Amino acid sequence: MGGAFLAAAVLARLGGRIGLPTIPLFILAGILLGPHTPGFVLVADPHDLEMLSALGLVLLLFYLGLEFHLDDLKAGGRRMALAGTVYLVLNVGAGLGFGFALGWGTSEALVLAGVLGISSSAIVTKVLVDTRRLGNPETKPILGIIVVEDIFLALYLAALQPILSGADSFSAAAADGGKAFGFLLLLALAARFGTNVVGRLFATKDDELLVISFLGAAVLVAGVSEWFGVADAIGAFMVGLMLGSTTSGERIRQLVHPLRDAFGAIFFFAFGLSIAPGDLPVVLWPVLAAVVLTLLMNVLAGVGAARLYGFGPGPAANISTTLLARGEFALILATMAAGAGLDDRLSPFIAGYVLLLAVLGPMAAGRSHWLARVLPGGRSGPDGPGGPDTAQDTREGSPAGAAV
Repeated sequence: MGGAFLAAAVLARLGGRIGLPTIPLFILAGILLGPHTPGFVLVADPHDLEMLSALGLVLLLFYLGLEFHLDDLKAGGRRMALAGTVYLVLNVGAGLGFGFALGWGTSEALVLAGVLGISSSAIVTKVLVDTRRLGNPETKPILGIIVVEDIFLALYLAALQPILSGADSFSAAAADGGKAFGFLLLLALAARFGTNVVGRLFATKDDELLVISFLGAAVLVAGVSEWFGVADAIGAFMVGLMLGSTTSGERIRQLVHPLRDAFGAIFFFAFGLSIAPGDLPVVLWPVLAAVVLTLLMNVLAGVGAARLYGFGPGPAANISTTLLARGEFALILATMAAGAGLDDRLSPFIAGYVLLLAVLGPMAAGRSHWLARVLPGGRSGPDGPGGPDTAQDTREGSPAGAAV
């Protein structure tokens, strides 16, 4: 574990000198020191870091929840839902069509629909933090899209599992989906009506007790969420949403920073451990085609979301590039596909696709003004309507932008 922390830190420091974002460097450290790359192997079994990796994902999404208030969600709930639906229709639909076009099989196409359709919540959160855009207006539709994706994710996994396992019981799939949706509804009601009670429970002047309390709550709810068939990340997000609106919210934001950064790095490092570079050449062309398709769909979805909110080309470019990366959910699908005995090309395809977008996503987000210039209404120069930002997040304590 110590070697993983240090390797990630060294590579990130070296890359930072030439302006590279930290996310792909953490992933690269995992690839270079993992079991699938010749040379020194620091971690022979990626499962050794599985719990730490899960904690990193939980803390990243918990922090994202802290940054937003319930009023932000209530004020634009309908537009957020519409933006998320448009994003899913474009990306999941394109992924399904791409899967059938490859001709690998119907089950494989259903898996690829999820792989190409769902953004990485962890990478999106890290990009927003690194680029200091948490306070930007266009971050609200980005948040809305992530929430809609997570709701879809719970239902999608519940429906996909019996298909991959060979079961044909629609009632079992419906029961799993209903259980997941019911728990999501319970979390939403708790966030809506339970904030005052939660605030009193967490009210303490002792930082030590506050850290133990919010960390325990985030991890516990994340674990219960997973048991109900809901992504653990969305459970942590909802806890952050509740605590961010309490009188202790600002202190929690400051106290969680070092935890988020440390375990977030381990999440991306562990992500790299699972990638086998030697398998990638076999699926090179399908991977490149899928990346191009995802780029196009994200631009269309970003422009559509921006128009819903009355934003210009700069925010549209930010939405498009921030949501580009694919990650933890795609790897879960790769594991499920391998266990179900699907096409052998599926796992290396997912690994290559995720790796490319994990690298391109943060880099594109840091240079979104290039895209803004070619969108309708854009013009040269970062200060015009095509500029990347409409408002920088200048709150005290915001980390330096590693991607810009």
